[in-house]
Amino acid sequence: MYRYLLLYSIFSYRLIRTTWLCDAALFWSRERKLKNAAVKERSFRAECGAELWRKPGETVRLNPGSAALFPAERPPEHRRDSPTAPTDSQRGMRKRNPSPGAEQQHDAADRALLDGKQSSGGDGQWDKTMGRKLRRTGLMWRLRRIFLWVLGIYIAIPLIIKLFPAIQAKLVFLNFVRVPYFIDLKRPQDQGLNHTRNFYLQPEEGVNIGVWHTVPAVLWKEAQGKDGEWFEKSLQSTQPVMLYLHGNAGTRGGDHRVQLYKVLSSLGYHVVTFDYRGWGDSEGSPSERGMTQDALHLYQWLKQRIGRKSLYIWGHSLGTGVATNLVRRLCDRGTPPDAVILESPFTNIREEAKSHPFSMVYRYLPGFDWFFLDAITANDIRFASDENVNHISCPVLILHAEDDAVVPLHLGKKLYNIAAQSKSLNGHKVQFIPFPSSLGYRHKFIYRSPQLPHILSDFLGATHPRV
Repeated sequence: MYRYLLLYSIFSYRLIRTTWLCDAALFWSRERKLKNAAVKERSFRAECGAELWRKPGETVRLNPGSAALFPAERPPEHRRDSPTAPTDSQRGMRKRNPSPGAEQQHDAADRALLDGKQSSGGDGQWDKTMGRKLRRTGLMWRLRRIFLWVLGIYIAIPLIIKLFPAIQAKLVFLNFVRVPYFIDLKRPQDQGLNHTRNFYLQPEEGVNIGVWHTVPAVLWKEAQGKDGEWFEKSLQSTQPVMLYLHGNAGTRGGDHRVQLYKVLSSLGYHVVTFDYRGWGDSEGSPSERGMTQDALHLYQWLKQRIGRKSLYIWGHSLGTGVATNLVRRLCDRGTPPDAVILESPFTNIREEAKSHPFSMVYRYLPGFDWFFLDAITANDIRFASDENVNHISCPVLILHAEDDAVVPLHLGKKLYNIAAQSKSLNGHKVQFIPFPSSLGYRHKFIYRSPQLPHILSDFLGATHPRV
């Protein structure tokens, strides 16, 4: 622990020190420019003053700007030797009591110098250039402040997550992200699922979870206006059942999830899905244990109603971790499902968190595992699919898109290699189907593949409805 804190402190110190050095360089550069501007202005005014008090016959060398303002020969009435020239006492009064207009002119000249607006011959051009440089320096100061704020947040986030690991659990589940937001989960027909029933189950006391049951598309006319009893009896038909476990964020009414329900329903499946506790309109707080318990309760509820008909489990993204947890429990009890389908799976939550795009800015930070990954396991979140597949004794199908940026393809391949070498499969099939990047399926659009019905038919065999 202390080693990680030391490394992180050194890393933060170097970042702050580099920023401070850049800040100091900008500060001294600005001060030097201001000082040079002041020296230039004083020199200019000194030359102007020398011309005003020039003695008769005296020659004063002026720069081009001041020479333009003060000609070499002045009118006789302004010469010291002129009879109409002001006396010394009058000059002293003028010097001691300058007119307000003269002061305003000097102040305006000072401001114009800094703004780059004064233009008097060659010096005016120099003043414009100087003003532009000063404005650029001011912009750099504003950018510096923004950078310091970003740097402060960057350094603070790992410390906050380490001190409050519950934040990391929220980031894993993202159950507070409800997209689409304005949707009534009690009315699945609003999502185009007019042959779907919404109901609620209670896996534990004080926890109610929302469930959708979509019957096969061939029964949609018959399903209109039917009550819950009819939907439960329809499970006793010959069509197989697909239990769908969705990933993090959103609800069971997410757009890509609804589209998959429609595809599976058109293939002749009963599709049963639900929101884990803490998601959608389900009660309770999310946890890995609670999510697995919810899935197990719904699986047992289905088994009691379908008898010996085929029951498959489909998990997507984070739902693949729930699926392998569930299937491992069922296999340990000697009641495995007919098959498990894993869409965009990962090996375990630590490897997935390290590969997630959100971790990119911290991935190479000293102590990344200690700050971020240990905070996940501190919440008892593991989703160790790489361990679970060694205890699974049913067919396993893995679907993964090559352009998946959320769960990289190499994690799905790694899980497949572990499952293929597992001795617990007892000859059951393990298959890995990649989808090329050119198809653009990414993380959640594999349902668009026209080959999906044939892939399921080939893998599930005779128990699959005809395509």
